[in-house]
Amino acid sequence: MKLRQATKHDAAALKAIMAPVIASSTASFSSEERSEVEWAAMVEDRLARGRAFYVAEVDGEVVGYATYDQFRPGNNGYRFTMEHSVYLGDGAQGKGLGRILMITIEEHAREAGNHSMIAAVDADNRDSIAFHDALGYAEAGRLPQAGYKFDRWLDVLFMQKFL
Repeated sequence: MKLRQATKHDAAALKAIMAPVIASSTASFSSEERSEVEWAAMVEDRLARGRAFYVAEVDGEVVGYATYDQFRPGNNGYRFTMEHSVYLGDGAQGKGLGRILMITIEEHAREAGNHSMIAAVDADNRDSIAFHDALGYAEAGRLPQAGYKFDRWLDVLFMQKFL
């Protein structure tokens, strides 16, 4: 496994990782895919603003990513609180790659002077909750019926870790 900063050239792989997540799970509440152009722009924007955007490669193939950005962007009162995204392709799950990606972006955020990291998780996603719990995240709040996907309401669970 190799961990490296993402580049705009990873856009197709990032889109491919997220396509099944968006199509068949509530790990992301979104039902709309980003285009490769949008993925490339996000990577470049986050890196230009000093955020982390890492990818995990196995045998030269991008199999997962992790990134973070400000929680509630546009409001400087939250400038030291970040929200992360960590996703792995199906074949990469259960091998410790998510943990390595998370620890890497937490370290980056800490070194950048940030105070806490937020996870916004489907409250029914036991695997994601257990993953975050094992990394020291604690429940910080729950918003009932805050999301809507697959013709049903979803509760969002906020988990937080102080860096």
